[in-house]
Amino acid sequence: MGGTPLMLTHSTRRWLAGLGVAGAFVAASASPALADPAAEFDLYFQDVTVAADSAGVVRSPSLYSSESTVLNDVSVRYDYRSLAGKITLAGERSDDCAADGEGVLLCREYLPLAVDELYGGFFNQIVIAPTDKAATGDTGELKISVKTADKEIASYTSRIRVGEGVDLQAGPDATATAAPGGKFQAPLAVFNAGTTEIDGFVALFDTDYGIRTKERFDNCLYAEDFLFACEFDEKIPAAGSATTTLNYELAKDTYAPGREYSYAWFMTPADFEDLLGVREEAGAEKTRRGTGKTLSLKTVSTARKARAVQTDTNPDNNISGLRVDVTGENGADLEAVGATLTGKKGVLLTAALGFRNNGPATLDYIRSDSQVTYIDMTVPAGTTAVEVPFECAPRTGNDAEWDDAGTPGAAAYRCYPGPFAQAGEELTGEFTFRIDKVVANASGTVKVNVPCECEGGFYDDLKPANDTAKILVNVATGGEGGGDGGALPITGESTGLIAGIGALLLAAGVGGYLVAKRRRTRFVA
Repeated sequence: MGGTPLMLTHSTRRWLAGLGVAGAFVAASASPALADPAAEFDLYFQDVTVAADSAGVVRSPSLYSSESTVLNDVSVRYDYRSLAGKITLAGERSDDCAADGEGVLLCREYLPLAVDELYGGFFNQIVIAPTDKAATGDTGELKISVKTADKEIASYTSRIRVGEGVDLQAGPDATATAAPGGKFQAPLAVFNAGTTEIDGFVALFDTDYGIRTKERFDNCLYAEDFLFACEFDEKIPAAGSATTTLNYELAKDTYAPGREYSYAWFMTPADFEDLLGVREEAGAEKTRRGTGKTLSLKTVSTARKARAVQTDTNPDNNISGLRVDVTGENGADLEAVGATLTGKKGVLLTAALGFRNNGPATLDYIRSDSQVTYIDMTVPAGTTAVEVPFECAPRTGNDAEWDDAGTPGAAAYRCYPGPFAQAGEELTGEFTFRIDKVVANASGTVKVNVPCECEGGFYDDLKPANDTAKILVNVATGGEGGGDGGALPITGESTGLIAGIGALLLAAGVGGYLVAKRRRTRFVA
């Protein structure tokens, strides 16, 4: 399993790609309707540390909505008067923005802004740059407000500060080999590629599901069973380096043969503090500090002075990768989940349809941004599908109409259940059927692992005989109407929690696993 690295130094859009929603589905899904009056909005702009004597940094606010919508006549106001004379703000494209008094920038979106319920909307970027009067330690607020048709719909206040510029450079990529449940080691190395001494740094980890660590260093943070970040106080002189070795093991349910990946992203303590706020804003589960010994480094140390605020001026060279070649045989059995429904004519019956991963391996396609499997569902004769998950599209033969995803009334559907299926877990989506007429022995089918000319999919099932399940409909006697018996409640975590700034968790380490675990599309565990 695995794929190319998440380039965390790129835009938020790239981070969101790690959520694992199929690109084809996102591109083909129905366009949002024009401004939904019931929509509620949230704005987010990450705290920023900009290096003195630098060209500045480029950032963009993100807008999130409770409903997918399209906004017209949108403007964004940036108030940085608390740092007037110390920093400047400008639109990355000069025709988008203009000064609106000293220390205020007003930007307009000349095209309609689409705000997706899951992925949000993204404004044109701005450049935050220091002036020649900026000094390390200068700090102020950036107050941002968004209006549409002169009505304010969202606001947010971020911190802007000026720091000393340094250049951390990650060490070379590494490889390792292990079987599921096996142990291995990997180096962690960072260099000072600049001319200014680096006063401490943080290694932030973006790690696939299968890679775990049992050690709990007191200078490291952990989320569930994953290494999240390690904080180091050591100074690194110009042209110097720092190295250590980490002990890992593979989860017993890691798929084999395959590959797992981990990436270390090096940053200054100030940049980490800016980024850590993303997790706090998103309501993420708290990381926990280890209680064991300190993870030490081999480096050149000097006497400590008061730590200055530092920021990395060249983050493009900050990531090093680890590839683990997983040996042995550890596969998975995906079993289709159908339903038996009973009701009278005219009744609505709800069923949770999908599949169960009987293991022993977990399927993790998060990093490759693809689906663990593809599911075909045929509607039982005599019934109509009146409610359908938005991951399911009307299907004719092997062709799915993704422009009509989530549309009821079709005779058959193709479904995308998501990028992650943990061993022992059931993933189902909720369908509602209406009984229209009595049909003897009426049944539909749920079939998992269907062929698809798409990325991903699973075609090495350990037990293909259980890849198909029936949807049986028994029409009760005694006339029409009555209750909606036969309903199968859908279980699992809320699928909307990861909408909005929660998606930015990808920018704060632990790869896409914890994010995908919570989003899960509407096929939920």
